[in-house]
Amino acid sequence: MTLTLTLPRKRVRYGRLVTIGNYHSHMTDSAVSGAPAPPNPAELLKSRDYVALLGLAAIVGVPVSTVAYFYLKAVNAAQTYIFTTLPEDLGWSGEPSWWPLLPLPVGGLLVAICIRFLPGTSGHKPAEGFKASGTVRPVDLYGIVLASFATLAFGAVLGPEAPLIAVGSGLGGLAVRLLKRGAPDRAVAAVAAAGAFAAIATLLGSPIVGAFLIMETAGLGGPMLGAVLVPGLLAAGIGALVFVGLDDWTGYGTFTLSIPGAPSFSTPTGYELLWALAIGLGAALAGTVIRRVALALQPRVERRLITLMPVAGLAVAGCAIAFGQSTDHSSSEVLFSGQTALPGLVHDAAGWTAGALLLVVLLKSAAYAISLSCFRGGPVFPSLYIGAAGGMALSHLPGLPMVAGAAMGIGAMAVAMLGLPMTAVLLPALLFPSDALALTPLVIVAVVVCYVIVARIGPETTDDRPAR
Repeated sequence: MTLTLTLPRKRVRYGRLVTIGNYHSHMTDSAVSGAPAPPNPAELLKSRDYVALLGLAAIVGVPVSTVAYFYLKAVNAAQTYIFTTLPEDLGWSGEPSWWPLLPLPVGGLLVAICIRFLPGTSGHKPAEGFKASGTVRPVDLYGIVLASFATLAFGAVLGPEAPLIAVGSGLGGLAVRLLKRGAPDRAVAAVAAAGAFAAIATLLGSPIVGAFLIMETAGLGGPMLGAVLVPGLLAAGIGALVFVGLDDWTGYGTFTLSIPGAPSFSTPTGYELLWALAIGLGAALAGTVIRRVALALQPRVERRLITLMPVAGLAVAGCAIAFGQSTDHSSSEVLFSGQTALPGLVHDAAGWTAGALLLVVLLKSAAYAISLSCFRGGPVFPSLYIGAAGGMALSHLPGLPMVAGAAMGIGAMAVAMLGLPMTAVLLPALLFPSDALALTPLVIVAVVVCYVIVARIGPETTDDRPAR
């Protein structure tokens, strides 16, 4: 099999990959080197090689989605055992208030060992933004899976999306090499991308949102966009069907972001538009502070990983304990990614005072910044929880309905931390599907305001700095 699908070269920029290859420039590498020009998209779609690529993508969607399903189930079961079952087995009637001081340093030590002694870097550094790093080597999967599992299971404030994308990419590339020895690198890259699609789409519960996430992260565009996206969408669709089948077979339930039964929202008003401007500004400032703190801590912790990562775990635990002791809410609201806690936060909005919401925003943001600096995981879900809580806190003021505040906060904080505006607009629509049409104009304003401000005041990463 010889695939002629040409993928662009990319350079990393804040939160995404910016294409500098032949999809966005008339001065292509092919033109400079004298190599053949990239294929016409219409001709590629009609080729037998492309049909073979689609077949491989469909095949890859099955194992990737299966691994993603049981990985998420294992993380959920480990969290329940460590923070609920284990204290009871040791004789306490419930989780003691000081309990997070035990698992989080252990998790930090395990992650440090993975980073230090296993191949690769055990996944990308989340403080540097949400990245697509190309095809993941199979040998690097050990560190990625173990480090992210220790991060998530022991309570650090990161999500599973980045590890799942890396695992999907690694399994996709491995599948091509096993099924077709000597397959060209372009074919391996295309199927690896399809594996990443399948993994993130099953997690988000929407192939469309997953497609936009991968598309913005990888900087895909131009006339070849459809040809590149279709294998990924096919893998994602197959993966979604596998998720449904596994749910019926195991009874474990599905993993979805949707918040059904949220209070309804009608037509936006002028007051809410003003709130969108304020929320966009506030999220830009909050996201910038979080990222600057994380980037400042990162090199300091990296110099003494084995010693300082348990200390970082203790600091995260301290934030959780401080919140639990200061309010009548659980310390778990500060710990973990916030993925499973977000629906409860919205549904129980009447049980949260403005002070408690502001405190959870402050302490979860601090724990988030510490986790970003050294643990391994994704930055998406904590940003959604912090944004929702911040918007809900502001809804205690006049002129801002709770659902509108939560949706705008989610979109604005997502773009502040990820730098992906289309994905940030779509995520609130996925979370509040019944109100999506009415909420989207407000979310767009908040996201655009935040995106533009962060572009001006946000911190540089090492990938943003020009080469010398």
